[in-house]
Amino acid sequence: MQDFQQTIQLVLDYIRGIWIRKRYLIISSWLICPIGFAYVANLPDVYESKAQVFVDTRSMLAPLLVGISIYSNPEQEVQMMAKTLLSRANVEEIARESDLDITVTNDAEYEELIAMLTSSIKLRSTGRDNIFTISFAAERPQMARTVVQETLDLFVEGSLGNNRRDSDTATRFLDEQIAEYEARLSEAEQQRADFQREHADILPMQGTFHSNLQNLTQQLSDTRLAIREAQQQANALKSRLTNQRASSDSFSARNGDSAPGITTRFDSRIKGLEEQLDVLRLRFTDQHPDVLETTALLNSLQEARDKEVQAFLSQENTADVPLNPLNQEITLEISKLEGQIASLRVRESDFLTKITDLQNKIDLVPQIEAEGMSKNRNYDIVKQKYEELLARKESADITKRAEVSSEDLQFRIIQPPLAPPEPTGPNRFIFYTGILFVGFGSGIGIAFLLSQVTPVLVRGQQLTSMTGFPILGAVTHLQMEAVKKRNRIRMLVFIASSGAILFMYSVLVVADIMNIDVLSKVMS
Repeated sequence: MQDFQQTIQLVLDYIRGIWIRKRYLIISSWLICPIGFAYVANLPDVYESKAQVFVDTRSMLAPLLVGISIYSNPEQEVQMMAKTLLSRANVEEIARESDLDITVTNDAEYEELIAMLTSSIKLRSTGRDNIFTISFAAERPQMARTVVQETLDLFVEGSLGNNRRDSDTATRFLDEQIAEYEARLSEAEQQRADFQREHADILPMQGTFHSNLQNLTQQLSDTRLAIREAQQQANALKSRLTNQRASSDSFSARNGDSAPGITTRFDSRIKGLEEQLDVLRLRFTDQHPDVLETTALLNSLQEARDKEVQAFLSQENTADVPLNPLNQEITLEISKLEGQIASLRVRESDFLTKITDLQNKIDLVPQIEAEGMSKNRNYDIVKQKYEELLARKESADITKRAEVSSEDLQFRIIQPPLAPPEPTGPNRFIFYTGILFVGFGSGIGIAFLLSQVTPVLVRGQQLTSMTGFPILGAVTHLQMEAVKKRNRIRMLVFIASSGAILFMYSVLVVADIMNIDVLSKVMS
């Protein structure tokens, strides 16, 4: 409790010290308040225009085009446009469209204008609802509305135009890359074709060098097996033909015989003519013309048959063979097998030549195959990138067509910009009040500092606290009435001074509320 009382007493001592130096309050208030009041009263009226716009980012095509087109996030695009709306290029465009650039005459004034627009144009967002508020304050209401309208148009057109510009830029970039990769792909294809043509004898069309060598070796083995099989079959047929020659009977044909066992193409005709001749002889004599003609024809056919048999018997290895149809077929089959064996031997020789050639080049294979794999890898990479670019180009075309058919962003004006009929600023009441507090507060601060630097003792306890000596008594002032009179005069001066300041404050506040230009009337 005692501490609390001491604190109260200390505060009262501070107040008494300030009160003793109240002249500094008067000086400070008259130096600050009238000048500040005049400055605030002379501030020009400001008219603020604002507009509100809602950006609808919902789209029916968005879920349908997932995985088909390159679909960007419209909300991110709007936020990006909001962040870049007050870039220098955009602010310069707003200045041009609002005809503010014609009000300046030099570069310095133009820079001040751009800086003023950048700091004065306000774009605020509610965040989740995608509602944006654009505001601007100017000395002329029509100018404020014009700037807000141009800013709103730039915001709407910029958001829509960015999509088109991005699509055009992406399409142009993809076209350039596709053309570049197409040229690289053609070059890689030509290099790979030239390399394959140069090393066609080492690099097979399919597989590797070693697989090709193994394949040729296997084909050589198969060919040799086929040769042995054909030789075995021919030997078996020759053995059978020899056995039949050993067991031939007396009816078999020999050199010089009529070879009755040989069948010719004339046999059937001769047999028919013989039957016809027997019938004619039963009816006619041997001198009949039909009998003579048939006999002559039969004799000519028999001569032709004998010539053909003799020609057959004159062939090699057939003189001692029984001349029957089975032996003829065996001989023919042997001839076929011998021809097949000759063909297989030619194939065997070709395989041997190829295998020998590949074996002579086997030391070059690793280097050539490594170079070939490098070219193929380069070709595959370029081809993959080329196909990816083509796919992305197709997606970009679909996206562009989708953007043409339906806009992703829909702008709805909630509050259009209007020219305000009354000024919206400055808030002179707050300025007047602030100046009043500053004027009196600075005086109180100066008085308090001086009371601490050069304190005035108003109680005996203060002297005891400072010196440590007890106070035994106090003597009153000899001219107490004069002192009281002087204090009353100072009090009246302080009240009159403070009252005048408060009166000026009250008049200015009332005038601001009633929108009366006090200084103009005073000056007039």
